[in-house]
Amino acid sequence: MSPLFPALAAGSSRPALRFGDQTLSHAELATAAGSLAVGIAGAPRVAVWATPTLGTAVGVVAALLAGVPVVPVNPKTGERELTHIVTDSSPALVLADRGAELPPILAELPRIDTDITDGADLTDTGDRAALPAEPSPESPALIVYTSGTTGPPKGVVLPRRAVAATLDALEDAWQWTESDVLVHALPLFHVHGLILGILGPLRRGGSVRHLGRFDTDGVARELSSGATMLFGVPTMYHRIAEALADDPGLAKALAGARLLVSGSAALPVHDHERIAAATGRRVIERYGMTETLMNTSVRVDGEPRAGTVGVPLAGVGLRLVDEAGAEITAYDGETVGEIQVRGPNLFSEYLNRPDATEAAFDDGWFRTGDMAIRDPDGYVRIVGRKATDLIKSGGYKIGAGEIENVLLEHPGVREAAVTGEPDEDLGERIVAWVVPVQADAPPSAEELAAHVAAQLASHKRPRTVRYLEALPRNDMGKIMKRALHG
Repeated sequence: MSPLFPALAAGSSRPALRFGDQTLSHAELATAAGSLAVGIAGAPRVAVWATPTLGTAVGVVAALLAGVPVVPVNPKTGERELTHIVTDSSPALVLADRGAELPPILAELPRIDTDITDGADLTDTGDRAALPAEPSPESPALIVYTSGTTGPPKGVVLPRRAVAATLDALEDAWQWTESDVLVHALPLFHVHGLILGILGPLRRGGSVRHLGRFDTDGVARELSSGATMLFGVPTMYHRIAEALADDPGLAKALAGARLLVSGSAALPVHDHERIAAATGRRVIERYGMTETLMNTSVRVDGEPRAGTVGVPLAGVGLRLVDEAGAEITAYDGETVGEIQVRGPNLFSEYLNRPDATEAAFDDGWFRTGDMAIRDPDGYVRIVGRKATDLIKSGGYKIGAGEIENVLLEHPGVREAAVTGEPDEDLGERIVAWVVPVQADAPPSAEELAAHVAAQLASHKRPRTVRYLEALPRNDMGKIMKRALHG
């Protein structure tokens, strides 16, 4: 297998990482990470205190150069969950920025500081000669813990093969090159922010500028000064859409971007349309998860169709199955099935959970738990999670996502979520949770039901509407539907 980061091996002088006023070229990163890697080589695995800093990126790259699996740790993780993660993964040491205050369970471990000291000599000292050869493609690269919505978080073991396969498939889909400069402000403890946002540019030999914290001024500044791509989540793009009317500089900066990508949750159609109207640029969406990395994307040379996650990436097999496990062959834009995938992008196992690993697969196909329909041209439209977003009402199988998108098109709706609740007559009734634009004058339940029925079908209209000041969301902007109840 070729190195994960060819530009580091080549000692490129091109910029690699920029966090605030700290910048490293590929050659400087190779030296800094290479020196750190020598000190951790041979460790069974290491934890990284994943603050949005240059030190975190250097620490992760160092571990990968050393062939040591990385466990990224969310600094906001609560005590009970953190104890589970550390106990389950048993890291030999922790990498963290100098001065970062660690919780007791991590403070007990041997610690190596990862930040770059001002004035440090980053000329190549030759220490990297002591590093091991490139590990096998199946060797673990990262162990990323799931959100734990159905029990304690599971450690998803991602091999080097999966990281390389996903990033190379995105190179093809997005025409991603060493000339691209990515700007993002995502956390660095999950797949989107760390693997796509940091390791992606490094594998391509390009550059990433991390904002540290998202704000529209930072986005406009970087896209106006050489950045070509923006990665974000729907919450970020919603804030961009809200700001565009009063910020012509932001609109001009986005208009000049080569690629705008949203992921981790569905981007509402009305935000798509507001951004496109103001900038002439379409946001494209991709679909992935911790266990599979990236599965599909709207291609840069394809139609940037709002409300879809595009087509399967190169090397990814994707099928839909019904409740009995039979494959759905229809491409009719209507038939709902569970997405199953297979390919080199898949994880190896759940750490210490052979039972869960076995249960996750169906004859080599990974059961994603996501429900979708396919358009005649192969575009995939995700309609929700099997556990929370598939509503069985009056004999119909209904995806919550399509109703949410239509609700968000209503001018009186700022945010919306749809769930199902038990109903003696229908089996389940459709419930809409709505954050109105005007709290003192929300659209009526009857008006919203008629709006949905006119756009979709009568059986898809919400039977109950509940009004909220805000929807519960996690750090990635995903709506936490389990927190919604009557």
